[in-house]
Amino acid sequence: MTTLRMEEAAHTILARNDRGGYTVPTDRLYPFQWNWDSAFVAMGFATYDVDRAYRELERLIEGQWDDGMIPHIVFHAPSDTYFPGPDVWGTRHRIPTSGITQPPVFGMALRHVHEAALAKGMEDAEPRTKALFQAALRSHRWWLRARDPDGLGLVSILHPWESGSDNSPAWDEALARVPTATKTAIRRKDTGHVDASMRPRDEDYQRFIHLVDVYRDCDWDPKRQWEAAPFKVADVQMTAILARATADLMHLAESLGTEEEKLELSRMHQGFLEGLSRRWRQDLSRFASLDLISGRDIEAPTQACFVPLVALRLADTQQAAIRAEIERWLDGLIVGVPSTAPFSSAFEPKRYWRGPVWAVVNWLIADGLHMNDAEDLARRIERTTVQAIEKAGFCEYFDPTTGEGLGGDTFSWTAAAYLVLGQRS
Repeated sequence: MTTLRMEEAAHTILARNDRGGYTVPTDRLYPFQWNWDSAFVAMGFATYDVDRAYRELERLIEGQWDDGMIPHIVFHAPSDTYFPGPDVWGTRHRIPTSGITQPPVFGMALRHVHEAALAKGMEDAEPRTKALFQAALRSHRWWLRARDPDGLGLVSILHPWESGSDNSPAWDEALARVPTATKTAIRRKDTGHVDASMRPRDEDYQRFIHLVDVYRDCDWDPKRQWEAAPFKVADVQMTAILARATADLMHLAESLGTEEEKLELSRMHQGFLEGLSRRWRQDLSRFASLDLISGRDIEAPTQACFVPLVALRLADTQQAAIRAEIERWLDGLIVGVPSTAPFSSAFEPKRYWRGPVWAVVNWLIADGLHMNDAEDLARRIERTTVQAIEKAGFCEYFDPTTGEGLGGDTFSWTAAAYLVLGQRS
């Protein structure tokens, strides 16, 4: 297909997955609105329909909790094709939602959409951005209160689903401590839509649902959850995305925020940068998350190790080391960056977050490489990602060893990534 026809196909997918101002990731497999999916999708919409981009973010914050959390799923309309649904989560809010969150790409998306609106001279850009800016600020305050109560400058996840990288090898050791017993009957629907060999294992799901049971028993109170959590990881990927989103809110605050908000965001941002900087491991040439229960570094080589690039300007020696490490991961692959290093014993090129390449993660890593003066490597990752989509279609993820498209198809955030990265490559 020509680039123009691929762009038209991406537009068609986003239209097909539109459910009335919000976009589902793909039909049947994921029939609701997902948090970080929608943030990436909004940036894709901003390339051709800025009003619709704003609407994506506005629909997402309809599910925002009073304490500021933006849940990872907003159940705008019922569907029986996904488990766990609203009945399992048992949250009590204006709109049914899950009880956990996801990577806070929202602030990054808001700046992207606002700048696209200004470029098009949209008259209602400022009031729409201001309302969303306040929602983002409430969310960032929640992250500090609920997920960094000890002031480490690192925010924690209490469930692997919050990371977006559900079954990543990074969680193997910490998740192994979580019991497999559940109060909730598990009725997996995902393996009815996608080959089970590409999805998390049944044992993973038992542990995932055990955690949901624990936090539901805490009535979704952040303090009680923090104390009861059998899984607690200070995650460098999550912190990096939050730090970058905070920097983007700082940029918006220059014209849309108060002096107090500017100062608050600046302090928040500095704390995250300091926390992230302490997680650099020179012997690994990458960053490492911290298991707060065991107190040990998580050294599993996963894509999360590179995402801090999107937030930090590294010293020259660190830049050289991390570039060389990424090159090592890419060696011999059709498309990278894989979600797990191909030399790792945990690498599975077709199983969800244990090896496959995700277009949106490459988008983040490439952004970080651009910020750290690695233009050639960034462009190479962008170009091979676009080529993989052109060859295999708008799939959920890709086998790095063959380029084969895997998981769900007609995937919204892959379409969005094509629209944004295709303009660069």
